[in-house]
Amino acid sequence: MTRTIRTSWSTEGPQWLVLLAMLALAVWTWPHAPERIPVHWNADGQVDRFAGKAEGLLGLPAMALGLYVLFRVLPRFDPGRANYANFAGAYNVVRFTVLAILAAAYGWIHLALRGSSPSGGPIVGTLLAGLALVVLGGVMGKLRPNWFVGVRTPWTLSSKKSWVGTHRLAGWLFVLSGLVLWAVMLASPSWAVRLIPVVTVVSAGVSAVYSYVLWRNDPDKLPPLQTLPLDDGRG
Repeated sequence: MTRTIRTSWSTEGPQWLVLLAMLALAVWTWPHAPERIPVHWNADGQVDRFAGKAEGLLGLPAMALGLYVLFRVLPRFDPGRANYANFAGAYNVVRFTVLAILAAAYGWIHLALRGSSPSGGPIVGTLLAGLALVVLGGVMGKLRPNWFVGVRTPWTLSSKKSWVGTHRLAGWLFVLSGLVLWAVMLASPSWAVRLIPVVTVVSAGVSAVYSYVLWRNDPDKLPPLQTLPLDDGRG
C-alpha cells in the first residue's frame, strides 16, 4: 500500500493561521485603502510599481492560498508519491517557509500603506531571502526522489546516488548563499539585493552540473523513463 502524507493540526494549523492572518489583514484594510498601492521596491528601496486596490490587497493572499493548495495536491499526482511520507517533515518546512515569506512581504506592503515602513527595504528583502535560502538549504538533504520538489534533473531522477549527493551539496550551497547575502548586506544592502538572483542561479547551476557528474559515475543508474530504444518489430 502506498504511504501518503498525513494531515494533522500540527502541520496544517500554522499554515492556516498564516493564510487567515493575511485574509484578515486584507479585510481590515480594504475600507480605507487607497486606490494605488505600492507592491514592489527596487534594490535601492524605492517603490517602482503600484497596483490597484484588488491586486495590492488580494494578490499575495490569493497567491499564498494557491500555493498552499498546489503543495497539498502535488503528491497525489507525483509518480514518486510513495516517497513523500519519507520526507514529510522537510516537505512541511518547505511549504511553511514559502507561505511565511509571502506573508512577510504582505506585511511590508501594509506597513507602507500606513506610512510606517522604515527605509530599510533592501535590508528586509535580503534578510528574508537569506532566511529562505538557509532554511531550505537546511532541509534539502532530507528530500527523497520525487518529480516536483528539489533539484530535479534527468540525472537525479535516474540515479539515487546522484539524487542524494546533489541534494547534500545543494543544501550546503543554499545555506552558504544565504550567509553570503547577509554578509554583503552589512556592507551594502542594495548590492545584497542585486546578488539574490545571482547566488540562487549559481547554486542551482553548480548543483545541476554535479548531478550529472555523480550520475555518470554511478554503476547502478537507470535509464530515464521512455529513453530506451523501442522494439519496432523490424529486428
